[in-house]
Amino acid sequence: MEDLTRLIISPERIINIKNNNLKLTNDEAHYINKVMRIKTGEEIFIANGEGSLWKAIKVKNDCLNIRQLKKPCLFQEKEIYLLGIAVVIPKSGFEDILKMCTEIGIDFIQPLFSERQVNKNLNFTRKLSRWNSIIKEAVEQSERLWRPSILNGMDIIEWIKTRGNQERVSISITRENTFYDLNQWLKIQQETIHKDGGIFWNVIGPEGGWSSREIDFFNKNNKTFVKLSDTILRTSTASINASSILNQWRNDLNLRN
Repeated sequence: MEDLTRLIISPERIINIKNNNLKLTNDEAHYINKVMRIKTGEEIFIANGEGSLWKAIKVKNDCLNIRQLKKPCLFQEKEIYLLGIAVVIPKSGFEDILKMCTEIGIDFIQPLFSERQVNKNLNFTRKLSRWNSIIKEAVEQSERLWRPSILNGMDIIEWIKTRGNQERVSISITRENTFYDLNQWLKIQQETIHKDGGIFWNVIGPEGGWSSREIDFFNKNNKTFVKLSDTILRTSTASINASSILNQWRNDLNLRN
């Protein structure tokens, strides 16, 4: 694959393109012209975040022509087994979590609220807009073809209550005895894995630890506690560690299948 600049364009905009010409937003035009210094007549890649990749040529400072719009030069099927990281939003470092989890290959990122959370005063609508921009940049940088989804923030207990039948959830915990580490838990899931796929979650708790009420709720709902490390990890470190373990497990599973 050629080493060309990539630009993520939403599927809705791709569908509505006329005459194969894509009108750029002001931010996109600035990125192409001022940051990447793409000249008229030069090529870039356009991706839609849903598996498709096209070649495009710059025809104007604010316009690209996409070649063979109906036939992408590359298409990647969506994974059957999807990976999710659910994180109680820390006081700092959440944007780094978004970048690195995206680069590693996580499919869903779920911001959570909990009783011992340090950072509770968020303008969530404004934050979500910025977080989506960070994810978009990380997708372009890492050359992923599928863009992960960041979901609306939820209280941890309410979030657990809404998990579907094809979602498997493990809860990371420290200073408690557990039967499994995350690798062991994932291997157990393979024994009863659904052929139609599903989402495999690891939940990272708050910097102050889970409350006794939350732990009681996890136990009553048969959620498995797992260990990520023998040491105490920061929220950002734990999130990256868990993401790497999940992604390696899926890669190994795909190779076996």
